[in-house]
Amino acid sequence: MGSTREGQDARDRDEEGRARSARPRDGLGRPLPYGAAGVERQPEGVVRRPRESVAEAQALLDAGKPFHAHEVFEDAWKSGPEAERALWRGLAQLAVGLTHAARGNLTGGPRLLRRGAASVEEWAGGSGRWDPYGMDLAGLAGWARRLAGEVEESGTAVDARAAAPRLR
Repeated sequence: MGSTREGQDARDRDEEGRARSARPRDGLGRPLPYGAAGVERQPEGVVRRPRESVAEAQALLDAGKPFHAHEVFEDAWKSGPEAERALWRGLAQLAVGLTHAARGNLTGGPRLLRRGAASVEEWAGGSGRWDPYGMDLAGLAGWARRLAGEVEESGTAVDARAAAPRLR
């Protein structure tokens, strides 16, 4: 059962009344104590054009914020056409895999990187498109598998900024 803070419900809520933690987050999306200075969060539910999603996610990856890039991909997954949902879900998995690898999750990070690689390859194979919106899906899948192997072999967390992929 969640603990309450003085004068607040047990669960934080957004404007629509949905449960959403108001705790600040660091650059890798980890919750910080209430009142701590955190990284500005990505707004949820933003509908962007696909190329805008790719550009925004790349800027976040370049800044070492893969958790936030995952949220951009998640918005595209939830708001995009049904035929592209597996693509955006796979890209979100790649970003979450990098997030976990940077947090030091040496099992979950590689697992998510490989799952994301398989998802984007499966989507591309079924769609016949390896470069949607200018993205290099084959290159991303290769990056993810290499990084997964490096994390497992080294047994250490990665620097999210230094390990970030190039989407295009």
